[in-house]
Amino acid sequence: MRFVVVPQWQGSPSPRAMRLAEGAYSILGDLPQSATTLVEVPVGAGDSLGTRIHRLSSVLATAEAVALELAADDSPALVVGGDCGVELAAVRHALTPETAVVWFDAHPDLHSPRSSESGAFSGMVLRALLGGASDDLPSRGDDPAPPVLDAGRVVLAGARTFDEAEDAWAESHGVAAVSSLDLSPQDVVDAVAATGATEVYLHVDLDVLDPGTLEGLLDPQPFGLEPTVLIETIVALKQRFTLVGAGLCSFAPVDAAAAADDMGTVLRLVGALSR
Repeated sequence: MRFVVVPQWQGSPSPRAMRLAEGAYSILGDLPQSATTLVEVPVGAGDSLGTRIHRLSSVLATAEAVALELAADDSPALVVGGDCGVELAAVRHALTPETAVVWFDAHPDLHSPRSSESGAFSGMVLRALLGGASDDLPSRGDDPAPPVLDAGRVVLAGARTFDEAEDAWAESHGVAAVSSLDLSPQDVVDAVAATGATEVYLHVDLDVLDPGTLEGLLDPQPFGLEPTVLIETIVALKQRFTLVGAGLCSFAPVDAAAAADDMGTVLRLVGALSR
């Protein structure tokens, strides 16, 4: 597996979003140089392009750059963010009719541009992949329509902070969810098997972990997963299904010393996703 590092921060609602770029660079330093590419992210915050999505021009410019990088090589990639907006291009690149997406995240990221109070793209990226933000994402002239993820091929794993609009949308569209409380690897494997998929894309937002196990989180949520449970679940999924790609997002250490304290856990997850 190859590594694509994308220090994106513009999709985050946090005033401390630049820490996401620092986190991505911290992980970059521990990845094998020969198998790793850095995708440069626009320096400016960007423009909303007449939508309700903040900094959308920078988000889309980054997505285009990620898509071009992934298209240059057919081998599976681990895309390291940055905020969860990096998954727009990464999931679309990996998606086939046989793919299920397992969304390990404290938040379901199912807002639409109209339901989001923050206007932050990271909170709506999964909904965008499901076709729920198409009216607000400009397309370029002759570009083919992007693939749309089927809601029946999504498993939310460890999500525990739903806004009302997200909860209603997930329920009305039959999105499968496995609670962080007493989650077991077999629960998640069974949920993916029930979708009929033979392949998986694994999205891991580090805030799926319990905040007592990792300091470098912008929006820590209680009652998360232990790292060992997350790693065991990743391994179980890879044993049962073909891994077509993965994303690791939202590492946000306050400084280099804090990054070093967390790096053991982060690199164990990198290893589980990439080996």
